[in-house]
Amino acid sequence: MTDPTSPAVSRRRLLGYAGAGAAVGAAGFAGGMGTARATDGTAAPATDRYPFHGRHQAGIVTPAQDRLHFAAFDVTATSRAELVLLLRSWTAAAAAMTQGRPVGGDTPLPYDSPAADTGEASGLPPSRLTLTFGFGPSLFRDADGKDRFGLADRQPKALRRLPHFPADALVEQRSDGDLCVQACADDPQVAVHAIRNLSRLAFGTAALRWSQLGFGRTSSTSTSQATPRNLFGFKDGTANLKAEQPSAVDEHVWVADGDDDGAGWLAGGAFLVARRINMHIETWDRTSLREQETLVGRDRSEGAPLSGGTEFTKPDFTTRGNDGRPLIAMSSHVRLAHPSQNDGVRMLRRGYNFTDGNDDLGRLDAGLFFIAYVRDPDRQYVPMQNRLSRDDGLMEYLQHTGSALFAVPPGVRRGGFVGETLFA
Repeated sequence: MTDPTSPAVSRRRLLGYAGAGAAVGAAGFAGGMGTARATDGTAAPATDRYPFHGRHQAGIVTPAQDRLHFAAFDVTATSRAELVLLLRSWTAAAAAMTQGRPVGGDTPLPYDSPAADTGEASGLPPSRLTLTFGFGPSLFRDADGKDRFGLADRQPKALRRLPHFPADALVEQRSDGDLCVQACADDPQVAVHAIRNLSRLAFGTAALRWSQLGFGRTSSTSTSQATPRNLFGFKDGTANLKAEQPSAVDEHVWVADGDDDGAGWLAGGAFLVARRINMHIETWDRTSLREQETLVGRDRSEGAPLSGGTEFTKPDFTTRGNDGRPLIAMSSHVRLAHPSQNDGVRMLRRGYNFTDGNDDLGRLDAGLFFIAYVRDPDRQYVPMQNRLSRDDGLMEYLQHTGSALFAVPPGVRRGGFVGETLFA
């Protein structure tokens, strides 16, 4: 492999990385907490930061924060050395920003050169910022099947473009990508600052393809968190996997050695499914509460299944009403998405609400930015989404406009860089 510091890497790009690269030595563990506690999502809720380094990347089972800025990038460089240099630069910057430090640290730069950090997060706490990185299928092979960076033989079998599901209305400019970064924080300015600086560092090597701001998490990833509500007004993600269920997380989220003979580098990582789902808010708001609850399969006030009980009562899909029909309708979302109806598979959801102004007809451009982490998308996501797209009564009120799948590598060791196992 070409040395990233060789003349093959352009001087302009090397200068672009200088601010973050200077921080590599100082971007190690900080915050005073054990790495395993933070990355496993069991740190005390009062903490304002999570360590960047650990066995798994933070931002997966970490207790879900309130805000999201998700970004996908297209790699414009043609050199593997430049790609590695970008990942090293991003690693140094991410390790600094998650601990509340500026990109580039205290290394002085010439007064007439751009500052190493854009500065809008100066004085703000880390706000539990996590940065999670992933690789798309197009990083390994281009549309013609060409091996772009000598990585094709290491592409996981399950890492390919998600299929076009029934009723999809995908927008190319909101889908796919070579690289992704998920920035989650409790302060939107901290999350935006992170993506802004990573995008800036990527200049000349990767270009922003699309991004999505999110607010109001739509699922809980820890038992310490209450179940939130989506923009339809219903509690969402009641049965989501939690960090306090390590055996279930191991079974359904983390890729294990032997899962894919050609992609052992992904062990300890996961697959990230991203779907931008527009909600027809105005139509939903004119629908009766009875129909809304029938479509969802839960009551709106408490989130209990329509078969009875409380929010966390297991739905009973056999119970019928006086009219002989199931209390939880056959086309309800709860029935069709429940593990018992999908061969027992589960996923760790980590989505957010979004509102991006209005469309040309004056309707809200709003909905759910769905994020899920799974061990095997071919088994845990694709079959269920095919079924939901075909049979879910809620589809009358939904439109999937964006879609992407990424392989999220394992955590970063101190002194290493994101995706190091892929290039080993």
